[in-house]
Amino acid sequence: MRKFYFLFLLLAASFVFSQVTFRPGIRGGVNFAKFTESDSGIYNWFESTSLWEGEEKVRTQYVTDFYIGAYGTIRFSKVYALQPEINYSRQGTILKTSMEKQKSELAYVSLQAVNKFYLNKFNLQAGLSIDILVQRKNFDPYYRQDTDLGILVGAGYDITKNFGIEARFKKGMVSQLKTTSEQHTNLLFQAGIYYTFDIK
Repeated sequence: MRKFYFLFLLLAASFVFSQVTFRPGIRGGVNFAKFTESDSGIYNWFESTSLWEGEEKVRTQYVTDFYIGAYGTIRFSKVYALQPEINYSRQGTILKTSMEKQKSELAYVSLQAVNKFYLNKFNLQAGLSIDILVQRKNFDPYYRQDTDLGILVGAGYDITKNFGIEARFKKGMVSQLKTTSEQHTNLLFQAGIYYTFDIK
């Protein structure tokens, strides 16, 4: 009986993995990025803001830049794929008070794991991102982070079997900057294209 059970598992595994495909690709497009104006993350729960109640709040605005990257789509079934990615993403923010306005330019290398769920030519996306700060301009505060952990959601559309368009939203989970009583995290909107290569 055990032999038949083992044989059944072996055949089932062979069938499942025979359906798995791998296709590499490239992606790129435009970024709309900024820091949040305030953030109620866990890092705010344990500190008092009473000393800063009279201070002016820092406002933020979006900056526009680009991203480019490479990926490998591991297709497990007709409806699901896992897509590891490595991306170079130019982001940043505009910090604004009544006295001054400063544009900070940041660039990250992002390692992402994206789950893709297919509905015919459409796909829905959700995943995690580890972002490493590799370049900065006009951004050297006393308190800052050189890494970030983000969550992302998005959607795409396959125009052909190789070429498609997509849009994503990513929210950073690690405070990148503290001003007065406020913590600031990354916000990112992306819109771009992708191309998947055929391999034999």
